[in-house]
Amino acid sequence: MNNANDVKELVQISRDGLEFYQDAMNEVESERLKSVFARMAGHKRTLIASLSSKLAINDEDVPTDGTFAGTVRKTYADLRAMLSANEDKVYVSQLEETEDRLLKHFDKALADATDPTVRGLLQQHYPQVRACHDEMRALKQQLAA
Repeated sequence: MNNANDVKELVQISRDGLEFYQDAMNEVESERLKSVFARMAGHKRTLIASLSSKLAINDEDVPTDGTFAGTVRKTYADLRAMLSANEDKVYVSQLEETEDRLLKHFDKALADATDPTVRGLLQQHYPQVRACHDEMRALKQQLAA
């Protein structure tokens, strides 16, 4: 399969997001944010399952972990939140950066996709990836105001 490494990277970055959203859900007090984070985690699960299926169908290894950068970002956010008077703002800000990272890599993978089935799969998920990014950006701006 062409573009397998890009798809693997997207699985890993999506896993970073899933784990981060799950962690943040347990740390924030706001029921509204818990709900948003749970929904975002659900989107990441769906994306991971779809991309992983594509890899498995093509006999490619499916990543089972996230990335080192994702682990560092989550740890950094946890530390900042412990020291901050506004945990919600810290988590939203860091999760928005996680969405930025996924969108950036998704855009690159889509631009580089030479396999029509990979391109189709990425195009299918792009609107939701974009929507998650935009929602977290709006939430970050709202909390900053």
